[in-house]
Amino acid sequence: MEPEAPFRGQVFTVSAINLALKQMTEGVFRGVFVEGEVSNLREPASGHIYFDLKDREAVLSGVMFKWDARKYSGQLQEGMQVRVGGDLSCYAKQSKFQIIARTAEALTKGNLFLEFEKLKKKLEQEGLFAQEHKKEIPAYPQRIAVITSPTGAAVRDILSVLKRRSPHLEILIIPTLVQGDEAAGQIAQALADANKFTPKPDVILVGRGGGSMEDLWAFNEEVVARAIFKSKIPVISCVGHEIDYTIADFVADLRAPTPSAAAELVVKNSQNTREHIAALQKRLLQSVSLFYERAKRRYDLAVGNPVLKRPELLTQTKEQELDDLQIRLENAIREKITDFSQRFEVLSQKLTALGPQSVLKRGYSITRKQDGTVISRVGQTAPGETIYVQVQDGMIYTEVK
Repeated sequence: MEPEAPFRGQVFTVSAINLALKQMTEGVFRGVFVEGEVSNLREPASGHIYFDLKDREAVLSGVMFKWDARKYSGQLQEGMQVRVGGDLSCYAKQSKFQIIARTAEALTKGNLFLEFEKLKKKLEQEGLFAQEHKKEIPAYPQRIAVITSPTGAAVRDILSVLKRRSPHLEILIIPTLVQGDEAAGQIAQALADANKFTPKPDVILVGRGGGSMEDLWAFNEEVVARAIFKSKIPVISCVGHEIDYTIADFVADLRAPTPSAAAELVVKNSQNTREHIAALQKRLLQSVSLFYERAKRRYDLAVGNPVLKRPELLTQTKEQELDDLQIRLENAIREKITDFSQRFEVLSQKLTALGPQSVLKRGYSITRKQDGTVISRVGQTAPGETIYVQVQDGMIYTEVK
């Protein structure tokens, strides 16, 4: 005999059913602990942490509100095995069971996380992440290959950015699976095929939109990492969201946080160049306009200048100034000549007064020997010697007695 169903035949609204489930759940499962592997971890700007707890057979959603997240956020990391404590609840709007976590304790790291760390360490030791192997992304690519799902949000985001910012680019979509067991092999083959195209793409974008660690796992496979490293064409990895990191990100020549960000990076230089050219064009037009305005003002001033109508106005003032200077120069020369003449006359008079001829006129004489030597002492003469005396009007010859 079936147990009695207390609500048989009653009609409920969706909201009423969800509310009843919420009350029943919260009334029974309070202060419980749930163990599982953290997956699909999200940390929005609100400060709350959203995650999934999974085991081999099931998944349970969880949320840790920001007042508890401040204390336990370090214990909740993608791929970690944890034990969370809190109350089981039902998110009534979506009929979704979840645990409202108040505590979290790390037990062991999840299997996927351990695999990730093991492969990362191996490839890093082999030098696949080394900076010297990174190829330079071309500044002005003309042909871009995109390896992703043809139906996902990633390809739409990439095409939207590229067509908006650089509509002249040639874009090659190489469709592959980006999730599941066959995804890694398809991605690796697409990378190899892109390197065989003629003409070759200038750059390759490989990636997908966000998801859990399991969703992104194809980009953590060794075959994909080695295909990226082997590529002769520069590769930009754009997997998931900004917080998501995969092995492909470490091997790629450049990592973009999202697919749309990868598209922005590819056309960044071309866009900047166009903007720079547009800015230069604007400055050139402004300079030409300013030059024209200044030239027109100068022309208008020149046309209105009376000098153009009577060019002699330019020189007549200077000519008059030149005449004045010439007159001043002539007057100065006359004054100097007069002054020099007067000074010469005075000096001539002084020279005449002091000259020997003037002395002779006053009754003095000069006595010399026959050789012209002036006699100033008696001892300079000898008896019988003939000497001559110069007076004002001639010479007197005499003999010494």
